[in-house]
Amino acid sequence: MKIDFKKYADGLVPAIIQDFKTQKVLMLGFMNEEALKKTMSEGKVTFYSRSKQRLWTKGEESGNHLMVKEILSDCDDDTILIKAQPLGPVCHTGADTCWSERNHSEDFLFYLEEIINLRRQVAPENSYVASLFAKGVNKIAQKVGEEAVELVIESKDDNKDLFLGEAADLLFHFLILLNVKGHNLQEVISVLKGRHSK
Repeated sequence: MKIDFKKYADGLVPAIIQDFKTQKVLMLGFMNEEALKKTMSEGKVTFYSRSKQRLWTKGEESGNHLMVKEILSDCDDDTILIKAQPLGPVCHTGADTCWSERNHSEDFLFYLEEIINLRRQVAPENSYVASLFAKGVNKIAQKVGEEAVELVIESKDDNKDLFLGEAADLLFHFLILLNVKGHNLQEVISVLKGRHSK
C-alpha cells in the first residue's frame, strides 16, 4: 500500500474509520506518514491532530481505542480506509459514531453485543451481565437452556407480550453465550449466509 501524502499541501490524508463487523462508518480523521506507520506497527488507530499539532492515538485518554483489523487505500491512493474494532464509544459525545446520537435502530444487536463485551471487560459490581460471566460458561449455557424452555412454553399460549419477552430473553442470553465462547453474531450470520447460498 502506497499512500500519496504529497498530494495534500499539509501532508495529511483523510482516514475513514469503519467498524469491521457492522461496516458502520465511525469517524473521520487525518493521518500523516508517521501516524500511518504508528497505526500499522502498534495496531491502534493513530491520527495527526491538527488542533494539538501532534500524533494522537484514539483512546489515549479514554481507553476507547480503535483496534486495527484492516487498512485499505482508495483507487487514487490519497484516502485511507481502516476497518477497526472499537473498544467503547467512538464519539466524544458518548455515541458509537460521530454521525449519530446513540441511534442504534439499524444495528441494535451489534450494539448490544458491544455493550455485553464491555460489561465483561469492566465488570461493574451491579451488572447482571458481569455476574453471569463470573459464574462461567456452564451457568450461562444453563441460562440459555432455561430461556429456551420458557419460550417454548409461552409459544403454546396466545400472549404476544409474554412470548416476545421470552424471545428477547433468549436472544440476549444467546449473545452472552456467544461472547463467553469467543464468538460473535457476525460469525453466526456468516454461517447462515453460507447455508443460504447453497
